Amino acid sequence: MHVGPFRRMANVNGEITPLEDARISVLDRGFLYGDSVYEVFRTYSGVPMFCHEHFDRMDNSARLIHMTISQSREEMLDQMRRTARAAEVPASQDIYVRWHVTRGTGALDLVPARDLRSSFVIILKEVPSWNPEFYSRGMRLAVTRVRRNPVEALSPDIKSGNYLNNILGVAEAIELGADDCLMLNPSGIVTEASNSNVFFVIDDRLVTPSAKSGVLRGITKAAIQRLSAEAGFSVHETSIPASHLERATECFVTSATREAMPVASLRLENGAWRELPPGGGPVTRRVAQAYKQYVDRYVRENSLLRLL
Repeated sequence: MHVGPFRRMANVNGEITPLEDARISVLDRGFLYGDSVYEVFRTYSGVPMFCHEHFDRMDNSARLIHMTISQSREEMLDQMRRTARAAEVPASQDIYVRWHVTRGTGALDLVPARDLRSSFVIILKEVPSWNPEFYSRGMRLAVTRVRRNPVEALSPDIKSGNYLNNILGVAEAIELGADDCLMLNPSGIVTEASNSNVFFVIDDRLVTPSAKSGVLRGITKAAIQRLSAEAGFSVHETSIPASHLERATECFVTSATREAMPVASLRLENGAWRELPPGGGPVTRRVAQAYKQYVDRYVRENSLLRLL
């Protein structure tokens, strides 16, 4: 695959500029209060992976925060294509697309005006280049004292622009010598990493935290659950107490840009490190390979969605 240079670009309410020149109003509620929702997808051969699922999740996030999105899906996809053309992205180049929708710009007041029109920001850049060791060996996760927001306070099922909880978690994890955090809910149940879902092999079962534990309903996670069922081994959504991590024999995280990334070390709540198979164990490797094959199939079946 050719990977060549192209211009990082942003599109703010239809105005396309180089990313570093993009501007929003200081009265935008996304800036002032984190009053926004967002999604990220990456393309493969120009096809946005899980395009419809990402728009569905954005609609759900907006519904959960009682926000009406003024722009249609068709309008947003057209704006993404305009931005990709302005960036002069080579047809064979994979790209990262992140788009925010804020409640809009208005008075400096927590209570939004009823007539606000939502604003949007599209960011287009290269796909993140993760440390190669995260795949060849695996990343390090640390259980943190910072807990995931309880569902009753701010549902993690809302993919919002307010990420302070996650930022505090990953900052603590880095101080502990890890690459990312593994956050527990207030009851001590495993939830997720800072921006990815997590799977474990515990007692020879492939398990992942349930929605009730307080996790984002990951789109890549859902795809891996379907693929695992097709491959003949089940994923069990369940409550995972932190104490059960001592019995984990494999672990991997999933997201739109990480795909299935192995975890080589887990720092437990008591400070001890649990070492896992470098590069992922047999289940992790099987899942990662199945996902790559599925991506190829998805691209073939959704060629009409191409952004480029």
